[in-house]
Amino acid sequence: MSFPHGGGLIPEQFDEHAIVFLVRPAGAPDLGDAELDGLQAEHLTYLRDLQRRGVLVANGPLAEQTDERLRGISIYSVPLAEALELANGDPMVRAGRLAIEAGRWWTAEATARFGRHDSE
Repeated sequence: MSFPHGGGLIPEQFDEHAIVFLVRPAGAPDLGDAELDGLQAEHLTYLRDLQRRGVLVANGPLAEQTDERLRGISIYSVPLAEALELANGDPMVRAGRLAIEAGRWWTAEATARFGRHDSE
């Protein structure tokens, strides 16, 4: 995407990412410790697979957030529609423990840098 550069204040080129916030919904099901531990393991395995495939470039939990419903953030390298589909496939989302809020995020071209994950 490009915009008029506005005297150098606005970048001429942007990179586009899909950003997904993982949110604790009202009425999330209460689960026992063993069930929650298993679901968390599935959630982390799912996210790790997306990282290995190269579609999820950064993710992690939030702390000291101003809204306690916000639990985590994920940044995808794919169009928003695909990111939404992938995020909805997360076992925590499917189980109703998390919901998603999402949007497109533009950064000045080549300014957002994310570490690579090994593919093993």
